Amino acid sequence: MKNPLLALFDGIYLACIWIAGMSIFIMSLIIPVGVFARYVLGFGAAWPEPIAILLMVIFTFVGAAAAYRAGAHIAVAMITDRMPPALQKLCTVAVNLLMLVVSLFMLFYGTRLSMETMGQTITSLPWMPVGVTYLPVPIGGLLTLLFVIETLVFGPQHNRAVIRFDHQVEEAGA
Repeated sequence: MKNPLLALFDGIYLACIWIAGMSIFIMSLIIPVGVFARYVLGFGAAWPEPIAILLMVIFTFVGAAAAYRAGAHIAVAMITDRMPPALQKLCTVAVNLLMLVVSLFMLFYGTRLSMETMGQTITSLPWMPVGVTYLPVPIGGLLTLLFVIETLVFGPQHNRAVIRFDHQVEEAGA
C-alpha cells in the first residue's frame, strides 16, 4: 500500500514539474513576440522582458525543488564515492541538513523581501508589485524544505517510478 504522505509529495513534485515546464514554454513564446514587435512592427513592447524574467525565476526556484527530489541536482561525488559506506551516509545526512538550512533561509528571507517590496511597482508593468517577482524564492524554499524533510524521513525518492516517469512499473515497498 502506498504511503499517503509520499502520494502527496508525488503530487507536489508533479505540480513543480508542470509549473517549471509551463514557465519555460510560455517564456519561449513571449520572447519571440517581443522580438517580432521590435524588429517587424517597429516598436518595443515593454511587457515581454519582465514577464520572461519572472517566468525564468519561477522555472529556476520551482524546478530546483523538483530537481532536488529527483536527485538531479549538481553533485560532485568523486570523493564521496571513494569513502566507506558509513562516511558516505554521514556526508549524505550533512548535505541534507545543509539543504534544510538553505531552504529555511530562502523561505524566511524570501518572504521578508517579498512582503517589504509589495508596495513598489515595476516601471514597465505598473499593475504588478515588485514583491510578486520575488515570491518564487520563498515558494521554492518551501517546496525544497518539504522535499528535504521527505528525504530525511523517508529516504531518497529518485528511484521511484514517478520520478523516473516509468509509471508502468509496480513500486515495491511503497
